[in-house]
Amino acid sequence: MTESSIKKLASTLLDAITDKDPVVQEQVCSALCSLGEVRPVETLRTCEEYLRQHDKLAHPYRAAVLRAMERVLSSRASELDKDTASTIILLASSEMTKTKDLVWDWQQAASGVLVAVGRQFISKVMEELLRKLHPGTLPHCAVLHTLASLSVANAFGVVPFLPSVLSSLLPVLGMAKQDTVRVAFCSALQRFSEGALEYLANLDRAPDPTVRKDAFATDIFSAYDVLFHQWLQSREAKLRLAVVEALGPMSHLLPSERLEEQLPKLLPGILALYKKHSETFYLSKSLGQILEAAVSVGSRTLETQLDALLAALHSQICVPVESSSPLVMSNQKEVLRCFTVLACSLPDRLLAFLLPRLDTSNERTRVGTLQVVRHVINSAAAQMEDKKPFILSSMRLPLLDTNSKVKRAVVQVISAMAHHGYLEQPGGEVMIEYIVQQCALPPEQEPEKPGPSSKDPKADSVRAVSVRTLYLVSTTVDRMSHVLWPYLLQFLTPVRFTGALTPLCRSLVHLAQKRQEAGADAFLIQYDAHASLPSPYAVTARLLVVSSSPYLGDGRGVAALRLLSVLHPNIHPLLGQHWETTVPLLLGYLDEHTEETLPQEEWEEKLLMFLRDTLAIVSDNAWICQLSLELCRQLPCYDETPQEKNFLYKCIGTTLGAASSKEVVRKHLQELLETARYQEEAEREGLACCFGICAISHLEDTLAQLEDFVRSEVFRKSIGILNIFKDRSENEVEKVKSALILCYGHVAARAPQELVLAKVESDILRNICQHFNTKVLGVKVETKDPALKLCLVQSVCMVSRAICSSTQAGSFHFTRKAELVAQMMEFIRAEPPDSLRTPIRKKAMLTCTYLVSVEPALDEQARADVIRGCLHSVMALLPEPEEKDGGCQKSLYLETLHALEGLLTSLLQRNMTPQGLQIMIEHLSPWIKSPRGHERARALGLSALLLRHFLEQLRVSALVPFHNLGLLVGLFSPRCADLWPATRQEAVDCVYSLLYLQLGYEGFSRDYRDDVAERLLSLKDGLVHPDPTILFHTCHSIGQIIAKRLPPDQLISLLLTMFEALGDPEKNCSRAATVMINCLLQERGGVLQEKVPEIVSVLRSKLQEAQGEHVLPAAQHSMYLLATQHCAAVVSSLLGSPLPLDSHTSMLWRALAVEPRLAAQVLGLLLEKMSRDVPFKESRAFLLGRTPDRVATLLPLSATCALFEVLSTPAAGPAVLELYPQLFVALLLRVSCTVGVQLPRNLQAQERRGASPALAARNLEPCSSAVDTLRAVLLRSGSEDVAQRMDLEGGWELLRTSAGHEEGATRLARAMAEHAGPRLPLVLKALACTHSSAYENQRVTTTAFLAELLNSNVANDLMLLDSLLESLVARQKDTCTSVRRLVLRGLANLASGCPDKVRAHGPQLLTAMIGGLDDGDSPHSPVALEAMLGLARLVHLVEAWDLRSGLLHVAIRIRPFFDSEKMEFRTASICLFGHLNQVCHGDCEDVFLDQVVGGLAPLLLHLQDPQAAVASACRFALRMCGPNLACEDLSAAFQKHLQEGRALHFGEFLNTTCKHLMHHFPDLLGRLLTTCLFYFKSSWEDVRAAAPLFTGFLVLHAEPRQQPQVDLDQLISALQILLKDPAPEVRTRAAEALGRLVKLA
Repeated sequence: MTESSIKKLASTLLDAITDKDPVVQEQVCSALCSLGEVRPVETLRTCEEYLRQHDKLAHPYRAAVLRAMERVLSSRASELDKDTASTIILLASSEMTKTKDLVWDWQQAASGVLVAVGRQFISKVMEELLRKLHPGTLPHCAVLHTLASLSVANAFGVVPFLPSVLSSLLPVLGMAKQDTVRVAFCSALQRFSEGALEYLANLDRAPDPTVRKDAFATDIFSAYDVLFHQWLQSREAKLRLAVVEALGPMSHLLPSERLEEQLPKLLPGILALYKKHSETFYLSKSLGQILEAAVSVGSRTLETQLDALLAALHSQICVPVESSSPLVMSNQKEVLRCFTVLACSLPDRLLAFLLPRLDTSNERTRVGTLQVVRHVINSAAAQMEDKKPFILSSMRLPLLDTNSKVKRAVVQVISAMAHHGYLEQPGGEVMIEYIVQQCALPPEQEPEKPGPSSKDPKADSVRAVSVRTLYLVSTTVDRMSHVLWPYLLQFLTPVRFTGALTPLCRSLVHLAQKRQEAGADAFLIQYDAHASLPSPYAVTARLLVVSSSPYLGDGRGVAALRLLSVLHPNIHPLLGQHWETTVPLLLGYLDEHTEETLPQEEWEEKLLMFLRDTLAIVSDNAWICQLSLELCRQLPCYDETPQEKNFLYKCIGTTLGAASSKEVVRKHLQELLETARYQEEAEREGLACCFGICAISHLEDTLAQLEDFVRSEVFRKSIGILNIFKDRSENEVEKVKSALILCYGHVAARAPQELVLAKVESDILRNICQHFNTKVLGVKVETKDPALKLCLVQSVCMVSRAICSSTQAGSFHFTRKAELVAQMMEFIRAEPPDSLRTPIRKKAMLTCTYLVSVEPALDEQARADVIRGCLHSVMALLPEPEEKDGGCQKSLYLETLHALEGLLTSLLQRNMTPQGLQIMIEHLSPWIKSPRGHERARALGLSALLLRHFLEQLRVSALVPFHNLGLLVGLFSPRCADLWPATRQEAVDCVYSLLYLQLGYEGFSRDYRDDVAERLLSLKDGLVHPDPTILFHTCHSIGQIIAKRLPPDQLISLLLTMFEALGDPEKNCSRAATVMINCLLQERGGVLQEKVPEIVSVLRSKLQEAQGEHVLPAAQHSMYLLATQHCAAVVSSLLGSPLPLDSHTSMLWRALAVEPRLAAQVLGLLLEKMSRDVPFKESRAFLLGRTPDRVATLLPLSATCALFEVLSTPAAGPAVLELYPQLFVALLLRVSCTVGVQLPRNLQAQERRGASPALAARNLEPCSSAVDTLRAVLLRSGSEDVAQRMDLEGGWELLRTSAGHEEGATRLARAMAEHAGPRLPLVLKALACTHSSAYENQRVTTTAFLAELLNSNVANDLMLLDSLLESLVARQKDTCTSVRRLVLRGLANLASGCPDKVRAHGPQLLTAMIGGLDDGDSPHSPVALEAMLGLARLVHLVEAWDLRSGLLHVAIRIRPFFDSEKMEFRTASICLFGHLNQVCHGDCEDVFLDQVVGGLAPLLLHLQDPQAAVASACRFALRMCGPNLACEDLSAAFQKHLQEGRALHFGEFLNTTCKHLMHHFPDLLGRLLTTCLFYFKSSWEDVRAAAPLFTGFLVLHAEPRQQPQVDLDQLISALQILLKDPAPEVRTRAAEALGRLVKLA
């Protein structure tokens, strides 16, 4: 391309630079850059000329052109010749200074051009810039900015010019009056200084290594003088900051003596600005540079300015960092850098300033000072080495501060101290203790309000920071090992450090392991040398007890056990092997659980077993006694943690049990009794457990010590003191007594059984009674504390259990039994009957359970009182709570219920006879019939339990009748339908047990299993289901089982009991009774037959009352009898019922289908009624020209509704099979001719008013009712798969609508072919006459049905092909367009249904399809569309010679459809084009190949079609075209990029395609570009945008020799028009294409 062409391209693009869209404008710039990449000089000259000629062009667009030039120059500046460079420099200089006003984006762009050229032509640029510096005249701000930028971009090139630049600028500094000019001067001086410093720092690489700082010192000082003494005093904040920024680097270039001279003024001047500026980062940065410069020259002035410096810097560091702004954070870093500079030069003065400020109480001051101290410790370690004691002593007051922020800062300082050896100094222990104290902080006391920069408040809390610090210091700072070990051990036992146990243990474990690695001598603790350390006994006791709550404190159980295991050599030498085995097992148990799932009692028992095994291994009485002493000493430590104190008591009991010294045992027991806190329930329980565990080994001593304590002065004195305070005495005395009573109970429960019986009444019960003073024992109960009651009940329960579990219980006569039972019943009766608040009820019933089993036996009245009292106490409780309401409450309820079950079972065991069972059930009977569901459920559950127990314990010595079987079965069996599922299950269990009891009394063995009775168990699953149908079906089955196994003499009593159940307030039970009564009567068929007339009479009355569903079976049977005698009359009568059918009428219709023969008669009559009348009548149009309304006739509508009801009955199946073809065809035709048909007006009014509740919930609309009935035919005839397929595909809904009816008929045919093929011959025979139907809808429906049948191979399999084809061809000339279209679809379906038959009928099929392409005059004929779709399916199957003759005609005929407005036509034509190419693979004639080439460009462009279906069709067509183009690379590209489902990067694909096209088909360039020009005018924006993109890629890959094919002027003109397209994307692509035309330049 000639230079004039380049110029034309660039000019075209430059004309578009004024585009309003920023994306287009950016693309224009990119296109200019593309031109510049290839021909930089010509492009830059064109841009220069354009700007010169368009002097009025607005500055934003001038800036855009300049930015494009800058981008070209950034990579191609080296290719410029001097003349061009000079021209560009002059242009940029002119643009930059054209206006004196500040237009930043324009001037910056021009400045950027100068900087870019300056990287290669620095001398020319500097000369031009120096020319802009006129003596005595202020330079342009942009000139200053450019000089500054050049100093950074090319320091080595600019610095040699600095003296000249400074000599020109310095004289006019005083003339700068405007702040913007002054800011520009400051920025330039800053950059000059930075460039000079860079030059001086890299003299080895500098062009002139002789340059020294002195070369700039004088000029820089002159500038400094103006900036500091004049401009820094400005009121403009921006200017002051600019001055300060400049002074920082300038200070390094000042002469040493001048800097020393100026520091007394400079430093205060900078510091004063802190009060004037909120953004202080630049001040701090500059100050740091000045301080570094001062230190580098050894300034002595710093000492005189130090106080002011430190004060200002300190105030900056004390400002709270509330903002997350980077500048605020950076300021903090710069201030700390200043402190580092001062710390390295004047450490003593710095500490003298800082450390006194640690004593202030101000939070900000103290936190800031601590922050500086920490920084100084880390950054000036060498200077601080001899200051360590001084710094440590100054931390005294900060350690006492309670503020969280101060604490965090202190912890961070201590962490820094640990890394630098401070904590090894005297006083370091105080720091360690402080860290531990913070680790012990409770979580609820902190953190304070978190800062905005804190993502996780918990992670920044004082405690979290302290825990991390302690662990890091322990594990990563080696020099701290000898400081922390064993010092940290002393923090284990004090209570105030409890919160720190977990981090302490973890650190100690790590330290201990390191000591072990160093050797045994280093690990063993010398307690003599460390008097403050806790003893091994104290450590063992502490760690063991806190392990009982293993998940508290971040998992301290695991940490404590690990530490205990590691410390075993320091605890006892014999424990190593055992602990190494058992501790990992305990840890593994904790790993298996969580805090929620851990069984606390089981875990405590494991720990106690661990303690017992430890004591057994040590086997040293002195060691054991010392451990017990330490355990007792630690009791006060756990006053605030009752659970752990309870466990500690158990540990004490276990340890005392292992001690052999009786004196020690009794002494410790006495101390425990004297010091116990009896007001605490947990402590009373713990004390009792301790005595009980101790009694295992020391029963006599334990009992003796309890009696000694009661007789002791301590007990009497405490009672006396309490009696002085009358308001407190009674309650507190009872707490002491409660504890003593509990102690006796636990002693009885845990002591050896062979020793207990002798002590029960003489010692244990005597003392319990003495402490309680009940009515039985002499005092009234009403005045007693509930806690005392509970303790008495618990203790008596434990005593009773101990008696029962003894091997000598059978011979033991318990004299106090009756009194204790009566006392327990009083306790039970005193409890509130409707709520469960305390475990007294449960414990009392459990006690009675054990007492009942002991001799002597209770009398009958006492037994009845116990049963009634306990039942009333539990059964009337409100329903058990849900888990979410309270897990403890639910647990108490379940335990109470289990206690009642145990008691009733024990009582029944004493009278194992039918009479005894009857008595128990009589007590339960009122609760079984209760109107409250929870009471019934409990009563049935208890009944089932008692019956099972009775059955398990049954021993029949003689055959006797079970005379109350009928009564009991009649009581329980209706409960099988209770509303409560649990009640239903229990009722079946009761009936099951009763039947086996009957078998037992008949003489069958206990292990005999009756097949009939066993069926009850399998029926239980049916009772779980809430569906009433399943539920009552199960009840019916239960009734059958009862009928088969019930003795004849029990039948009457059973029926009478069940009839009583009909009035049960629970309706479900009443219904179940009806079901079972009918079942029993049905088993005696004669009885039911005799009662038919009466049942019909009852039916009519019950239907009116509608009280119960139990009348429905009788009603159906009655209607069946009537219909067998008078079928036609019944049908006629019911057809006269008003529409819509009410539920009663529907039920009666369904009753007619219970027997196949009757059902066939009824169906035949209904079909005849439905076909007799016309399906609809057309009403006269109300307005002229309006289509008449179609209104359904009444008789066919009623017959259709009746058919549905009959077909809804499963028993109608055989009759439906018999009449299947007639039913299917009649209803299909009924559906087709009722589409859009309306209801009669009277029925429409009823539907608008809404059907009454008694009416069946069915749609009365004519077409919907016909569709529902057709679906019912399929379901009832065994064609469920057809109906389900239609359900899934939405076929039924389509059939109902005019728009979707055709598709619905198609889906129905498809489902029939797939799932009901054998039935089609008869159906087709019945359809034979419908092609001449007078109703057009029926013709369309049947044609759609027949067409779809050809889509399945069933047509060939059943030899229906010829008849179907003949039927369709006969309809080819139908007057209805839809019929003709469906005919073509059906013929095309042959390709998928019978592909092997296509060849035989090929000519006929092709003729029909090609004829369809020319059907009608409309350009969007649906028949033509169907023809294209059909051809696409057939072309692969017909003979090649049949297709060849019409191939070219088809290709030419479909080509206009590629650009059709309708998406369907574009998709179908492109798909067909692809199929034609696929068929011609390897045998493509030249004439057709020309069509392939001609279609290539449209297909590529339509890949961007707005319709996804069209784009997908183009993918397919292009893949098929590839092989015909005889280009493997192109074909491979199509296959790779255009696979379905793969995302297409259109630009990448088009680029690859164009590369192959131009390489293999270079002669197509002109033709393809011509096609693209056509699509420049496309109505679709995406296609219009793709056309210039295609053009650009074609040009990109074209060779210069192809240039003659291209009319470049025409192409540029067309693209120029596109640059004005309303769509930004199109303009963008046009600009991109213009940029690529440079390839042909």
